[in-house]
Amino acid sequence: MPVSAQSAPLTAPVDLVAARASMVGAWQGTLEYRDYSADRWFGIPVKTRISDQGDGATTIRACDFDDGPKVGNVRITSVELLDAAAGTVSVGTFRKGRVAEVTTYAIRIAPGSRDATHWTIVEETAGRDDDRPATLRLTTVRNGDTIETLKEVDFLDDDASQWLVRNRTRLTRMGE
Repeated sequence: MPVSAQSAPLTAPVDLVAARASMVGAWQGTLEYRDYSADRWFGIPVKTRISDQGDGATTIRACDFDDGPKVGNVRITSVELLDAAAGTVSVGTFRKGRVAEVTTYAIRIAPGSRDATHWTIVEETAGRDDDRPATLRLTTVRNGDTIETLKEVDFLDDDASQWLVRNRTRLTRMGE
C-alpha cells in the first residue's frame, strides 16, 4: 500500500461545524404547511437571518413572517448551541406571547453530503406535537444557494411507525 494511502485520514467531505457555518447570512423564502384535506401546500413569505457568535458553536436565527390580520408580523428568535463531539444541538426558541422553549436534538450530517454548500443535516428528538408524545425530525438540505427544512413527526401513542410531514421552510440566500 502506498504511504499516502496509509496516512490519509478517513473523514467526511463536510462536517457539522462547516455545514452549519455555511448558513450564516440573510435568507428569504416561504414557510409552508400541508393542507391534507386539499392535498396541497400553503405558504407564507419568511425572511431569516442567521448570525455566527464567533465560537464555532453558537448561532442566532431570527425569522420574520406575517401570520395574518389577527396576529400580524411575527418574529421567532432561536439561539442554537452545537456540541459536535456529543452530536447534539440545543435550541432555545423565543416568540412574543409564548413561553420560551428549549429542545436538544441528536444531530448528524447525512451520507452523501459533499461540501459546505451541498449537504443534508438530520436532527431528531423526543417531544410533543399536537399535544401528543412524538419523535420529531428536522431534515435540512442545502443545495447551493437554497435550503429546505422539512419537519416530520412520528406519534408514539399509536401502533403505527409512520412519519407525517408537518411543515417545511424553503429559503434562498439573499446575502451575507
